[in-house]
Amino acid sequence: MTEVAFHFNAPDKLSYACRLLRKACSNSAQVVVMGTDDLMVDLDAALWTFSATAFVPHCLASADAITLQHTPVVLVQGDQVPAGLPHHQVLLNLGSTLLSGFETFEKVIEVVTHDEQDRAMARLRWKHYADRGYPLVRHDLALKA
Repeated sequence: MTEVAFHFNAPDKLSYACRLLRKACSNSAQVVVMGTDDLMVDLDAALWTFSATAFVPHCLASADAITLQHTPVVLVQGDQVPAGLPHHQVLLNLGSTLLSGFETFEKVIEVVTHDEQDRAMARLRWKHYADRGYPLVRHDLALKA
């Protein structure tokens, strides 16, 4: 069964996602990242510039099959997991909606900021997962600061 981890109190989704993806790549994880079109464009740009000494190999879900197969981080625009993605290890949700197809992944990570609307939407996703018996893990990022 898919494990679901909520990372609460992220000061900024993009910078947190960049650090999380860098760590995931250093641990040889394969990650699919989902969010709004604009957010994925911004994340794509941020992954190229956030660190002068570390590169996070990534591509958009529209890349050819060979590129998708060999790239550890795939960026998907929208809220539905596209068919044919080669990776189903970790799904990182930067959006505010429940992702269709999340159950095909080993682990889902939900990133939640301080924004009250973002938190309210996260509570709905938490309830959805809990009502269906998914194991939930809570990480309060404010405690780590």
